[in-house]
Amino acid sequence: MRLINKIWIAAAIMAGLAACAPEAAHEDVKMHPEASADAVPGQLLVRFDARVADILDKAGVTKSGPAMPMKRSGILTVDEILDMVDGYQIERIFPVDVRSEEKARQEGLHLWYVVRFSEDIPVEKVAADLAGLGEVSRVEFNRTLKRANTKKAVPLTMEKVRQLTSKSRAATFDDPLLAEQWHLVNNGDLRQTKFVKDADVQVEKAWHELGCTGDPSIIVAVLDEGVDVSHPDLNASMWVNEGEVWRSDKDNDGNGYAGDYHGYNFVQKTGVIATDSRNDTGHGTHVAGVIAAVNNNGIGISSIAGGNGSTPGVKIMSCQIFSGAYAGTVLEEVRAIKYAADNGAVILQCSWGYISGAANPYDWTPQFSTDEEWETYNLLEKKALDYFIHNAGSPSGVIDGGIAVFAGGNESAAAASYPGAYPDFVAVAATAADFTPAVYSNYGPGTTISAPGGDQDYYWEYADDDHWVGEIGCILSTLPKNVSESGYGYMEGTSMACPHVSGVVALGLSYAAQLRRHFTAEEFKALLYETATPIDQYMKGTKQYKRYVADLLDSAPMMTLDMDNFKGGMGHGQVNAYALLNAVKGAGMEMKFPNLFVAEGGQTTVSPSMYMDGATFSVNLEDSSVASAEIVGGMMVVKGLKEGQTKATVTGSRTDSFVITVRAAASGNGWL
Repeated sequence: MRLINKIWIAAAIMAGLAACAPEAAHEDVKMHPEASADAVPGQLLVRFDARVADILDKAGVTKSGPAMPMKRSGILTVDEILDMVDGYQIERIFPVDVRSEEKARQEGLHLWYVVRFSEDIPVEKVAADLAGLGEVSRVEFNRTLKRANTKKAVPLTMEKVRQLTSKSRAATFDDPLLAEQWHLVNNGDLRQTKFVKDADVQVEKAWHELGCTGDPSIIVAVLDEGVDVSHPDLNASMWVNEGEVWRSDKDNDGNGYAGDYHGYNFVQKTGVIATDSRNDTGHGTHVAGVIAAVNNNGIGISSIAGGNGSTPGVKIMSCQIFSGAYAGTVLEEVRAIKYAADNGAVILQCSWGYISGAANPYDWTPQFSTDEEWETYNLLEKKALDYFIHNAGSPSGVIDGGIAVFAGGNESAAAASYPGAYPDFVAVAATAADFTPAVYSNYGPGTTISAPGGDQDYYWEYADDDHWVGEIGCILSTLPKNVSESGYGYMEGTSMACPHVSGVVALGLSYAAQLRRHFTAEEFKALLYETATPIDQYMKGTKQYKRYVADLLDSAPMMTLDMDNFKGGMGHGQVNAYALLNAVKGAGMEMKFPNLFVAEGGQTTVSPSMYMDGATFSVNLEDSSVASAEIVGGMMVVKGLKEGQTKATVTGSRTDSFVITVRAAASGNGWL
């Protein structure tokens, strides 16, 4: 039940020097010591030197992608090597999205390709051959993403749901299971001991006193197993790509992915999000429920940012990188990360990670221990994450940049796991219902914040009709029907702590949207840390628990944790929604109406109410021969008439000046 999705990706091959020194000799192929067993046969991830970018463009291979692989690169030396292996195909790792192609090229992502060939050919040999070419600046193995724990959740039976519903106490919302969600609202009375009042994420006062329960303009990308898009407590919270058709096999919006209506299944290369495998754990649906299960709808659970029943909350974009017994690869992972940024997500919810480099080697296979080591062996992964944190959001929106939130790891190690431990990201440790560290949680260097994650081994003594019910100390959330008949159940882990932080960040950004405040991603992360609840005062004495109590029950061995070891190791403290939202009120900058870009002959639509108050709005253009603009149903509709620029103003509660740029030979949104 402790379910951080462990990725044993470990590493990459490095070959070649940077493009800035192409005349130098290439390095020998390098790989992490633990990498060889997980290399995907018949595949390599290749970054070409920038000098051959024009050749790739002219050969048309730039337009390749998951739906359209090609058989030639156009680079003679590369094709000569690969012509000697059967089944040669090449495709761009990040397919062209006309809206973001310019940014992708600035980041160098257009130079990365996946090369496929016969699995009978040793992948190391092909890698070495390609690494010797001056046109190739790097070669990496495609790694399989392996989960160390695939146990399913502890489901709530239909009978148990009925019992809990009948006993439900008066609560904030009418969701009958909210009273069991101590991680959201902890009154200290769920059981007699080990539940401390307010040892939660402090969301109730944020809902009531500040009137914020989420905003649909904030999108959270869940990189995980698929999210059950038909779940009655989640369906209304799913992001919808208006440019696509449900279950279509056509890429209607031209973003490189067909039928991506609620997100994309990167494992199976389809827009159909899958949760029905007998090997699915329900993990993706569970974390999504913590963030945005629909509040106040009279069924199931509540969530941090799921609206209030009459107004919607934040939206969940399902980016599926795990499916049943089959794990995805680095290829699927990095595609999902860029997809999230390009399609409007501003928070990356990642309840997975590598094994901490500080993990006990008798129980685990420790992996990356330093920032430099992770960077060295995971360049493509880092580039994709850099793209997200730099290019998600908007300079004129609520947040400029994106926030990537990772589980800190479940090895009881004195250092967080990567990628979360890297300074650019958020790494989450897990706590129990009394602010103490969960007995499995990683802590120490790299850990930036804590959140409730559940702790079944700590709640070993609880019994109900002579049955152990330690799961009451775990996290209650949504599950697919094939995992739980009722659609609900318990899990624990830093996997569950992670979405509490993602949910609070989403709620804070929702409040910023309501107040029309703008932040950079770094500014908002700083607020997240500054407003966390200090919890070092709870790190005293010892903490007793029974190891593996769910499996061994009465025979589980009694264990002890020294709380002094955790002082200063749980990040900045426990995430605090109420404090964060209060800080948002006095921080950031006032949002201004943005400059607009539109294609000649195309149009774009924007809502002035996102940027200013006003019962009505008006718009005026300096040069009406370049573009036209009118307010229709509260929305500004701008049409490009001819290439050029014109100054304009929009008036509501105030008047903002902006510029309309009309581009020729561009997409409908004006991107080249």
